[in-house]
Amino acid sequence: MIILRALLVILLWPAFASAQTAQIDGAEIATEIVAEGLGNPVFLTSPPGDPRLFVLDQAGRIFILSEGAVRDEPFLDISDLVSGGNEQGLLGLAFHPRYSENGRFFVNYTDVAGDTQIVEYRVSDNPDLALPDSAATLLSIEQPFANHNGGWIAFGPDGFLYIGMGDGGSGGDPRGNGQNLDALLGKMLRIDVDGAKPYAIPPANPFAQGGGAPEIFLYGLRNPWRNAFDGDNLYIADVGQNAFEEINVVTIADAGANLGWNTMEGLHCFEPRDGCDQTGLVLPVHEYPHPDGCSITGGYVYRGKAIPEIAGRYFFGDFCSGALFALRYAGGRADDVVDLSAGLGSLGSINSFGVDNDGEIYILLGDGSVQKILRAP
Repeated sequence: MIILRALLVILLWPAFASAQTAQIDGAEIATEIVAEGLGNPVFLTSPPGDPRLFVLDQAGRIFILSEGAVRDEPFLDISDLVSGGNEQGLLGLAFHPRYSENGRFFVNYTDVAGDTQIVEYRVSDNPDLALPDSAATLLSIEQPFANHNGGWIAFGPDGFLYIGMGDGGSGGDPRGNGQNLDALLGKMLRIDVDGAKPYAIPPANPFAQGGGAPEIFLYGLRNPWRNAFDGDNLYIADVGQNAFEEINVVTIADAGANLGWNTMEGLHCFEPRDGCDQTGLVLPVHEYPHPDGCSITGGYVYRGKAIPEIAGRYFFGDFCSGALFALRYAGGRADDVVDLSAGLGSLGSINSFGVDNDGEIYILLGDGSVQKILRAP
């Protein structure tokens, strides 16, 4: 899904991505280029209360966008530790909720052997530079194949660290990881990075007392490619096998939920193809077939102030078609799905999304650019 690109000269360049605009909820929106030349950007986030934007380059570098410029020197460069290409690389970043006090942050990457590493780092006395020697590995997960690594990590409103893990790759989940409660692959994990070293198990995790791996929060995932909290709601965009892409929405209270893979692909039986047992499965709130795209990229619920008309809209995209979509979720249902490509056209390869501390949404593209959703002038 993601193709490694060479790191180019980095420039911050506010400019409209195109003259195209789209109408949604009575607002006219556009996208604006805020940075280019970022290699292959795969995630964007900010420390709590911090105006700076931190952008992950898949090759293993984190860059800072701040006050109209991109720093030449990376915040962190672990490119010598990271496997590259395809779906591997530096894939996730999460700042501790008390980062301003403790300087702790966490990354998710595939190492040179292709295995997932969840590693803690700390910032130096210079707030624009991390301490590479501060690395402390929390969790190592063997990956049997090169694809379906997941890669997302984030702190939930409960203060725990959530980790999205794909099913281990190949196709069709040949090792049955999605439904194997002893495997960490094909799961959403939840750990407490403050309760013990390297981590503690939250008592409310469904298998904290046995019956499965205690790190598991929920299971039945194929390849969750970008997830997001909106209050207690967790939006999970799970990439499909070859027919359907899906969005799941669960809450923190849904610990132990089974999202269905590989029994289900979207709302449809996968294994077996007909008459599969759907008892107890939590099915997606939205799906779309492959003629409309081929690889979902999850985004965020808009909570910014710049375009109040679209507050509450969940924005997501498709890596292959470059289409940007938005829907509303309420009462357990997703509806009013809008395809914004009719106005905006294809944005190109949508790698990921990001959000700043003001709730404004950014789109990260395979051409090395970062764009921002804003009201059209």
